[in-house]
Amino acid sequence: MDAVIKTGNGKFNFRVAGVLIVDNQVLLHKAETDSFWALPGGRVQISERSEDALIREIQEETGMRVKTEGLLWTVENFFHYEGEAFHEIGFYYRMCPELPLEKQKSFYGLETDRQLVFRWFPLDQLDDIEVRPSFLKERLKGLPEHATHIVVDTR
Repeated sequence: MDAVIKTGNGKFNFRVAGVLIVDNQVLLHKAETDSFWALPGGRVQISERSEDALIREIQEETGMRVKTEGLLWTVENFFHYEGEAFHEIGFYYRMCPELPLEKQKSFYGLETDRQLVFRWFPLDQLDDIEVRPSFLKERLKGLPEHATHIVVDTR
């Protein structure tokens, strides 16, 4: 069961996301119907370690086997999505593939309830697209050496 709590005021969500950068390109994804891109990942399940959740989600959605290389950011994210208020706690990890990648410019993911589109974006072209949370546009260009706490409030 996912670590999600629905209330009369909105939804609390525990999410993990992974930063995969290869050849100065970062892997992003979006639901086919969304106008914005985000880092791949997903919800943590009750009693699941966040790193294990990220490895599981990436394999489920892309078929790739990855390993984590340390926590980059903890993010408190307040936003609206599809008419609902969210309070999301996110752990963002650096990750790398376990095996050499056969990198395609874009591909469809394996999500069960909606079509996900994955795409590699050059880091120097992130200003040309909408990325959420918005702090990622700059922070992906220079990853921190130590984990950083970030609060994003777009309500």
